[in-house]
Amino acid sequence: MKNRAVFLDRDGVIIQEPPHYVYMPNQLKFIPGTIEAIKLLNKNNFKVVVVSNQAGIAYGYYLEKDAILFNQLMKEELELHDAKIDAIYYCPHHPNAKVEKYKLDCNCRKPKPGMLRRSEIDINIDLKRSFMVGDKKSDIDTGKTVGCKTILVLTGYGIEESKHDDMKHDFVANNIYDAVEYILATM
Repeated sequence: MKNRAVFLDRDGVIIQEPPHYVYMPNQLKFIPGTIEAIKLLNKNNFKVVVVSNQAGIAYGYYLEKDAILFNQLMKEELELHDAKIDAIYYCPHHPNAKVEKYKLDCNCRKPKPGMLRRSEIDINIDLKRSFMVGDKKSDIDTGKTVGCKTILVLTGYGIEESKHDDMKHDFVANNIYDAVEYILATM
């Protein structure tokens, strides 16, 4: 049987985002309720998968190795609290990149579904029984593209993004913890 997953955008959903581009270890600050929310997903047999656009790499603000190290630190910090992330996918590309090797209109940059499709294969995910949680329209559109239920959180850019008239989310949550409570109530 395929796994159910909750896909989480990183910046603005799991961790607090300063004005732009989180990548330094001292910028790792979890949004309140994040650790408890991930633990609840773990206890209820959901795979927890982070899917994150990292355009700062493409713009040359930081290196790809910085993003990898930051993601590893985030994962380790969660594990110290018995909260497990099963996989992390990120997109370093952008069509307007300043760093030539990342100048690409790829299939992994949300709202395109490449990261979710990759997890479908890598960790045997049933996308139609899964959820996408994000703070931007691009997160919601990504989830809808592959048949996930979608939840807009009002942390990060969520309040501003909720003003899009054409956003077709299934639920709006105050934060990741509220989103997880909603997910568990639908089981």
